[in-house]
Amino acid sequence: MNRKLTTLAAALLLTAPTLTSMAQTTGNPFLQPYDTKYEIPPYEKIKTSDFIPAIKAGTEELKANIERITANKAMPDFDNTILPLENVSPILERVASVFYHYDSALSTDEFAAMAEEAIPLLNAASNELNLNQALFDRIRTVYDNRDKMKLNPLQKRLVEKYYRQFAEQGAALSPEKKAELVKVNNELAKLFIAYNKNLLNATNSFFVTVYDKADLAGLPESSIAQAAEDAKARGLDGLWVFTLHAPSRLPVLQNAENRGLREAIYKGYTNLASYGENSNYPVIEKIVKLRAEKAKIMGFDNFAQMMTSRVMAKTPEAAESLLMQVFEPAVARSHEEVADMQAYVDAEGGGFKIAPWDYYYYAGKVKKQKFDLDESDVRPYFSLENVLNGLFGAAERLYGIKMVEMPDAPKYMDEVTVYDVVDAKTGEHISVFMTDFFPRASKRQGAWMEQLQSAGLYGDGTTKRPIVYNVGNFTRPAGDTPALLTIDEVETTFHEFGHALQGMLSTAPYKSLAGTNVDRDYVEMSSQMNEHFAFTPELLKTYAKHYKTGETIPDELIEKLNKASKFNQGFTTTELAGAALLDLAWGKTDGNGIDVEGFEADFTKKIGMPDEITYRYRSPYFKHIFGDDGYASGYYTYLWSQVLEADAWELFEKNGIFDKKTAESYKKNILQSGDTEDAMVLFERFRGHKPDPHALLRLRGFEK
Repeated sequence: MNRKLTTLAAALLLTAPTLTSMAQTTGNPFLQPYDTKYEIPPYEKIKTSDFIPAIKAGTEELKANIERITANKAMPDFDNTILPLENVSPILERVASVFYHYDSALSTDEFAAMAEEAIPLLNAASNELNLNQALFDRIRTVYDNRDKMKLNPLQKRLVEKYYRQFAEQGAALSPEKKAELVKVNNELAKLFIAYNKNLLNATNSFFVTVYDKADLAGLPESSIAQAAEDAKARGLDGLWVFTLHAPSRLPVLQNAENRGLREAIYKGYTNLASYGENSNYPVIEKIVKLRAEKAKIMGFDNFAQMMTSRVMAKTPEAAESLLMQVFEPAVARSHEEVADMQAYVDAEGGGFKIAPWDYYYYAGKVKKQKFDLDESDVRPYFSLENVLNGLFGAAERLYGIKMVEMPDAPKYMDEVTVYDVVDAKTGEHISVFMTDFFPRASKRQGAWMEQLQSAGLYGDGTTKRPIVYNVGNFTRPAGDTPALLTIDEVETTFHEFGHALQGMLSTAPYKSLAGTNVDRDYVEMSSQMNEHFAFTPELLKTYAKHYKTGETIPDELIEKLNKASKFNQGFTTTELAGAALLDLAWGKTDGNGIDVEGFEADFTKKIGMPDEITYRYRSPYFKHIFGDDGYASGYYTYLWSQVLEADAWELFEKNGIFDKKTAESYKKNILQSGDTEDAMVLFERFRGHKPDPHALLRLRGFEK
């Protein structure tokens, strides 16, 4: 998921009349509350030229309202200091939520050019809020006296969260240190822009052209059709073009019999943004040095120490300890997987040693051999429409919500679908949910969830419900064939919807405590938990229908899917845990005298990464950690959260996956609660005990 706006947390309690007047004269849609149903952004009215004026107006609004808070002569308390911070600039909240969404999903050339000016302005606005000494003094006063004030538990938690977040952003620093921090933050903001621009350009500029149809042997017809369409779009009629976008790349790696084609795509991807004018190596070097400098300013030994201190792990060593408990058995299992694949190659008289570009392909062959399961056997049952039917059906059975399409709702692309999420019994509005599932040149790779509007109390005294979206990059429909998802893509769809559920169902009264505004190493629990439902027999039978015949997926195919569920977990876990360890290693170095490419290569040898496996993301395209600070020194949280969800899932398995009592407890304690209580308290209330790390090893098949 994306998490770009946490400390600019909200919108304003007192709106300046001059700004309302400006909105009326300019027609800029960001400068006034949206007049659409549920306040969905009026996309058809939004122009690229609206962003900069709105950010500037929002910054002025922010300054004016900070001044109102700090000029108040009354003793600082919850109502005159903390509550206004929940709504400190509605203009900035509106424009920033759309801006960051477009920056990932609709970054046209015009938008990207504008973003280079916008991001420093947004960064400056963040500094204006987070580093204001007078404001922090008032927050600290409320914090110091919180036990003497008549605060309810949620108000007290909100006070503590604001104090902690402001301190973490540098509010407690001396004026000199604050000036240094602002300088570093501004430089980092520029580098993030450069990194993301290089990555997008490198991704869009690379493609492999196939001239002989014989070289397409093994590929599914849908992939061949898409490659033909991509070639035609480039003026290469009659040829086939493959790109680095997942719907094009993965079918080649998984299915292409031509080893040279697999190698070309694999090397193109793993060398992404590693050379030429789009190389991210120089950018990474500067980011690492600046992060080390930032950590020193904040009083930490290194960046990893600073980032882990803010979440459940507390130290990089604790995070590394967990990772190594998983990484080592995963590597051992991967060696077994490679041996199986090598035996297959040798039996076929291949005459070569398994290489990284062979892994997906021969894993599929061994899977077929061991379980008589081929991706092409199941993919026809996973049309996107059917998968969404299963996804929404499960949510209705488990949590009592219904998805009602809103065909006339505003949308930024025709292929976006908007839903009104309602209570299945009463019809009461719960949330707005949007989906955007197909790749385009202006969209970054991957899949994510974010929200355009948070649940909680707003400045006009109303409590609003969230607007949440899921974005993906799945294979487009081609000809008469609908969008057919791979097994991984089905999991991804359920994963991101798990995030969406936590955002949509939140009942927290304050925005900063609502939805996914929880610790980084807890936020992935709900998403990974939701993956488990995808392939349960009970649910599969409701949605997995053959797109041609309408036939329900047969029992024998379901049995094969479940028997194969722990297959290739050595590879999957090794590439993930390896990337997480690499991320922490970057956070522990000061970057001085470092050779970026050599650093990664040396670390690969140090941890014993198998030759046949590459990190899930190599440094030049590891956008999670170098595209912004979102998951920097925090990528490990995916595995940390998997310990929680693996243990939680065992309770569903024990009681029945649609057990009403279990689902109600999960909804109440996990999905609805947000950050209203400590994550460990909420987990223990649901599960009945502290998380068991061995649950993850059992889930992955590394122990029984």
